[in-house]
Amino acid sequence: MRLSIDQRRVLLAIAAGSALKSQRYLDGAKLYQLHALDGSAATVSRTTVEALERHGLIDNNKKFPAATYWLTETGQQIAADLGHVRRDS
Repeated sequence: MRLSIDQRRVLLAIAAGSALKSQRYLDGAKLYQLHALDGSAATVSRTTVEALERHGLIDNNKKFPAATYWLTETGQQIAADLGHVRRDS
């Protein structure tokens, strides 16, 4: 599977402890943000998130209006293959 630079960035950020969250609004709009451990947040494109889901690399808790995403086992393996080793404290 070939991942884009943005897909790799998001995958590795989640593996490193960042939280990917989506916020759905009443008008149907949906905003995806990657929340880093330092408190900063960056917007992630819908196409990036949907591609990671489609490849089975991330999943979410299906909560409304806000959902949290995590790496699947496959996503964890791909992140490890990309050179990231997660160290749990």
